[in-house]
Amino acid sequence: MGEQSCVQIEIMDTTLRDGEQTNGVAFVPHEKLVIARHLLEDLNVDRIEVGSARVSEGEFEAVRIITDWAKKHDLLNRVEVLGFVDGHTSVDWICNAGGHVINLLCKGSLKHCQQQLNKSPEEHIQDILEVVSYADAKGVDVNVYLEDWSNGMKDSPDYVFQMMDALVTTSIKRFMLPDTLGILNPLQVLEYMRKMVKHYPDVHFDFHAHNDYDLAVSNVLAAVFSGAKGLHTTINGLGERAGNAPLSSVQAILKDQFDAVTNINESRLYNVSRIVESYSGILVPVNKPIVGENVFTQVAGVHADGDRKDNLYCNDLAPERFGRKREYALGKTSGKANILRNLDDLGMKLDEPTMRKVTERIVELGDKKEMVTKEDLPYIIADLTGLGASENTVLLKSYVISSAHDLKPMATVKIEICGKEYESMSSGDGQYDAFVRAVRKIYKNELQRSFPMLTDYNVNIPKGGRTDAFVRTIITWSFNGRVFRTRGLDPDQTVSAMKATFKMLNMIEKEYEKTA
Repeated sequence: MGEQSCVQIEIMDTTLRDGEQTNGVAFVPHEKLVIARHLLEDLNVDRIEVGSARVSEGEFEAVRIITDWAKKHDLLNRVEVLGFVDGHTSVDWICNAGGHVINLLCKGSLKHCQQQLNKSPEEHIQDILEVVSYADAKGVDVNVYLEDWSNGMKDSPDYVFQMMDALVTTSIKRFMLPDTLGILNPLQVLEYMRKMVKHYPDVHFDFHAHNDYDLAVSNVLAAVFSGAKGLHTTINGLGERAGNAPLSSVQAILKDQFDAVTNINESRLYNVSRIVESYSGILVPVNKPIVGENVFTQVAGVHADGDRKDNLYCNDLAPERFGRKREYALGKTSGKANILRNLDDLGMKLDEPTMRKVTERIVELGDKKEMVTKEDLPYIIADLTGLGASENTVLLKSYVISSAHDLKPMATVKIEICGKEYESMSSGDGQYDAFVRAVRKIYKNELQRSFPMLTDYNVNIPKGGRTDAFVRTIITWSFNGRVFRTRGLDPDQTVSAMKATFKMLNMIEKEYEKTA
């Protein structure tokens, strides 16, 4: 690995093309533009593949608005579109959409060439050369996908080399080698990629992994070790079937395990992951490396104890690298050390008898499968001892929330803040939205104070729960540079969210009272 250290790797993200082939995912044009901007500006991805030629009018509009934006920001050469060996059609479609780069989908296995196209290798090569020549004349740069390259190298390597020999002397900038069906293991990637690099040492090869055997990230590492100069990724590993190689994991393993250099801004990975999660509707598993909700949360008390003494249970995946923070869960296995870490964050100290009581209560809640957050601690302490939290100073006195067909929900609320009552009314896109808008009006118009921003909203009920089951709402807030969560529990989903909101309001009110 020594001779490969500090190699520069180019990242091409295909969330907006291959990632959109995830079952149930369809981005509208403005969502594609938002994601494209985050990929290029925030994450600093080298290239992005934003769509496929000839798919639909919506696809054309999405590509057009992305290329318009990219041209104004001198980024057009980093925006790519999948095209097909179809004479002039794909090239013209991309040109009309404002594109400058075509990723030409060619056949990388003899089986695909003969059985899908019903053509000989010579006929397919001639068709490709005609498209490349036309693209040259139109000023369009060409990269080539050798679709099903992995099976091509297994079953028909002579065909692969015949294709390469015919195309390597053209203007094609990159040859992109997909494991289209996700069949390879790292040893095979090493073998096949090394053969490609040995035969064509001056060619820029990209590797495109699929995750059918859960080997996409491992195969990516093998490809880089074998001489690949570029890698294809998606945000959150989106993609057809089992998905593609996730950018977050690829970035971490390249940097930490290979000493490779990319242009990726790691600190923005989590934020962009959340945006794509929201637009795609595909939830990120809580244990997904780097971007999962729980991956920087220590549960066992012995881990927290070791971290307090000398970060004994930390590795190179420091959460701060990715714009995140290490947390210490509170439950039946957390013990005293986890509680101390959370109390430190809250700026609270407890004597030993109180600590024992709090620990016992958290274990008791954990046995009931209750989740305890850091923000719950002051309420637990207050319930047990009367210490650590004063009586709530923000109270919901009354409310009316109405909903009717073809009309926006309306909310009227009366709240008490430090003994003074305020009343407000607002409409919203849902019952809870109307409620929050009404409360926000009070803070803005009556108190002239800013209102926290809701950054995540999670609702769940027990598995198999009935219509009267308790709903647990966990809301993540951002306020004055701090991110925190509050929780509400109620049979009514809207009321559950309202309870979480008033926990938050009391927390920020206590902070306001300290600084006032």
